[in-house]
Amino acid sequence: MTCIQEKTIADKVRADFPLLHQEVNDKPLVYLDNAATSQKPQFVINALRHYYQEYNSNVHRGAHTLSGKATDAYEGARDKVAKFVNAASRQEIVFTRNATEAINLVAYSWGMDNLQPGDEIITTVMEHHSNIVPWQLIAQKTGAVLKFVELTAEQTFDFAHFKTLLSPKTKLVSVVHVSNTLGCINPVAEICALAHQHGAKVLIDACQSVPHMPIDVQQIGCDWLVASGHKMCAPTGIGFLYGKQEILESMPPFLGGGEMIAEVFLDHSTYGELPHKFEAGTPAIGEAIALGAAVDYLNSIGMEQIHAYEAELTAYLFQQLDKIPQIKIYGPHPNFKGEGRAALAAFTAGEVHANDLATLLDQEGVAIRSGHHCTQPLHRYLGIPATARVSLSFYNTREEIDIFIKSLQDTLDFFHSILG
Repeated sequence: MTCIQEKTIADKVRADFPLLHQEVNDKPLVYLDNAATSQKPQFVINALRHYYQEYNSNVHRGAHTLSGKATDAYEGARDKVAKFVNAASRQEIVFTRNATEAINLVAYSWGMDNLQPGDEIITTVMEHHSNIVPWQLIAQKTGAVLKFVELTAEQTFDFAHFKTLLSPKTKLVSVVHVSNTLGCINPVAEICALAHQHGAKVLIDACQSVPHMPIDVQQIGCDWLVASGHKMCAPTGIGFLYGKQEILESMPPFLGGGEMIAEVFLDHSTYGELPHKFEAGTPAIGEAIALGAAVDYLNSIGMEQIHAYEAELTAYLFQQLDKIPQIKIYGPHPNFKGEGRAALAAFTAGEVHANDLATLLDQEGVAIRSGHHCTQPLHRYLGIPATARVSLSFYNTREEIDIFIKSLQDTLDFFHSILG
């Protein structure tokens, strides 16, 4: 009897992604740079195009039909995002350009209003620059002090060190959920619980978790959570901030102008209700609608299923990388099922520079990332100038990993022949 292998998620969805079906440098494209940005399914592209072709109009307050359709679709996208992360209310979702803007919104609105000289902000050495630089700026303006959680021997979040940093001076903990370099999945619910015991607020950078696993902000218990649409099959230029309603209500506006007001007088203004208080100006309407479509698309597959399939890919990726002696991977290794870390691997390869690796792999049609991945402090902490990074998504296959591994081995053999 012939055994028919069950189709994987990738087998079922790859046809949905037009960009994947092309050649680069006369080789079939193998796109393994998903931590930088994801590809977009035709369903999402169609939603963006449909808005501009069929009902392009500004949202809110318009009396005509097109404005009503645009407003319904825009606010419908907010409902989808709220449900996707299990927010308690749609008013807890604020659309932003990206996660960076969302962090800056919290930093300048809440931080400038609540931080005093000597107050402490705790973050980690593994953070993306977007979760370091805004707090550096706010610390300079307010006199607050930044402290950094270091890594365990396994290059994960050092919870014991975190405990030693907490004190009555701690006002904010801002931490990444999944490191875009180490791939470690930080214990955010435990971090929130302990920080709250010390009276601190918690912000979670979920850029690398929202596209890859189920996220429940109420279960996590965070005060704010940020994500970027372009990493979750949506367009660039759209992201969101989740914030507990009572906290958002206490925060002053971040930007002033149209849309965020209730009434404007010559000598003062009053502000709109949540979430509009934080959405000044004409928003990225089409992009927000397409973000809602991306949520629909991810839900149609199932986040549990996506997480499980990517874990299988991760296990296979590490099994193959571990066969190459020169490769050193940073962050924790997954278990045999691929669990315990995200679907990415940042690595070095002896004396071969990461940029050289990425350039030569590109000649084989394989797209990976190289450099510091916007985590320069982490690379300095690890004592390395750069890493190469391969990052997976649910539309990737084992066959693509095989092509990557062969191209990587061929590239290393080439360098070895030159370097002796």
